[in-house]
Amino acid sequence: MRESILKAGTQLTGRVLISAIFIMAGVNKISAYAGTQGYMESMGIPGTVLPLVILLEVGAGLAVLLGWQTRIAAFLLAGFSVLSALIFHANFDDQMQSILFMKNLAMAGGFLFLVAGDTHTWSIDARRYRQT
Repeated sequence: MRESILKAGTQLTGRVLISAIFIMAGVNKISAYAGTQGYMESMGIPGTVLPLVILLEVGAGLAVLLGWQTRIAAFLLAGFSVLSALIFHANFDDQMQSILFMKNLAMAGGFLFLVAGDTHTWSIDARRYRQT
């Protein structure tokens, strides 16, 4: 019993920690829309994709946080993390960009653990599977 509560609490804490950066980043992009759009365009990415980026970060971030369609949301965020590392942080001459590149890869790895893992006890997914 104690071990299952520890496992469920640890899984929930992990989902909170890994999703928070994406939820916050998406909300920040809304409040700094023009600046973010300009930065994306300066990196060769059309600014018209910004709404999709915001939707992915906030939507998939909330899905992981709540444990709803976790595997799908985590898979999408893993891919987004790798893609954004390659596009925005691949300047290895800049130590900060190298660190950000590795941070994105580490987050992708964490998301892949969610993709491969079991249904978390304290999640919407677990409630849905228990009812069927």
